[in-house]
Amino acid sequence: MHIGVIYGLLAAALFGASTPFSKILVGQVSPVALAGMLYLGSGIGLLLCIVVRAIFMRTEKPVSLTPPDLPWLSGAIVAGGIAGPVLLMIGLTLTPASSASLLLNLEGVLTAMLAWFVFKENFDRRIFIGMLLIVVAGAILSWEQIPVLGVPWGALAIVGACLCWAVDNNLTRKVSASDPLQIACIKGLIAGSVNLGIALFLGYVRPDMRTVALAGFVGFFGYGLSLVLFVLALRHLGTARAGAYFSAAPFVGVIVSLILLGEIPGAVFWVAAALMGAGLWMHLTESHDHDHEHEAMTHLHEHSHDAHHQHEHDFEWDNAKSHAHSHSHTALLHRHPHYPDIHHRHEH
Repeated sequence: MHIGVIYGLLAAALFGASTPFSKILVGQVSPVALAGMLYLGSGIGLLLCIVVRAIFMRTEKPVSLTPPDLPWLSGAIVAGGIAGPVLLMIGLTLTPASSASLLLNLEGVLTAMLAWFVFKENFDRRIFIGMLLIVVAGAILSWEQIPVLGVPWGALAIVGACLCWAVDNNLTRKVSASDPLQIACIKGLIAGSVNLGIALFLGYVRPDMRTVALAGFVGFFGYGLSLVLFVLALRHLGTARAGAYFSAAPFVGVIVSLILLGEIPGAVFWVAAALMGAGLWMHLTESHDHDHEHEAMTHLHEHSHDAHHQHEHDFEWDNAKSHAHSHSHTALLHRHPHYPDIHHRHEH
């Protein structure tokens, strides 16, 4: 299995499992405060990981963010780190956790739509059909949430969160060649601090330490480590396909919800789940293979020497470990299965 697929599915599993736990916590603390604690927990946890890596692990120096990366990262933090989590927490107060988990599948759809039509990433018929199945499933599930009179505000809030994260994903792809720990840590610390600041300004009462600790723990795994893995998936798969594999997250959330919260979904839920499962299967079985040309370029990222990295070094290297340095690619024409990763963002 492609390493990018593994990263994407692991990221999905961690984030999906966090949704039911957030559902439990959202009844004990305001949505804004909970969003802040989740992201601050991820930021603090990842900061400790960075410190441990620097002290105990002798690895190549990671590729740090550069000034041109900051506007992209700032936009990602505002959309995905501040607005998205607050909308999700609001939606969870009005929607069963299992249904909320499936609605989160729309993040992958919206991510792909932005990647295809705004950022001009390649897609084919199979990926489009898979996304269409997920859209239909989300529509069915949202319809089930419509009250007798009024608007399904819970479902709409979760869809809004998905749109915020779709913007976040596309902007984060722009910096995905940099250190994923640094990206996720900065995002967690800033987004968490802002959301907690908003909660304090609005006068929300601070929760007990047990709730704070549990929220930090959930945030570290469900938002911190999940984001690190997702950045790696973006690097290897491109935005739309990473979002497609991330669509597995809601199914993990559903399983945990059914076990942890004892929810019993109705028939409509299972129809939606089947459609979403079929859409995910279309993504997992997609293959993209054609003659393509690499233009000459110079960039910086962590890499090993493969078909795309055949260059000399002006420093000692053991010919085995991955390493990071500025390197040049010569023009190359060849054919192999590939994704729109950082080396395959060509026209079709």
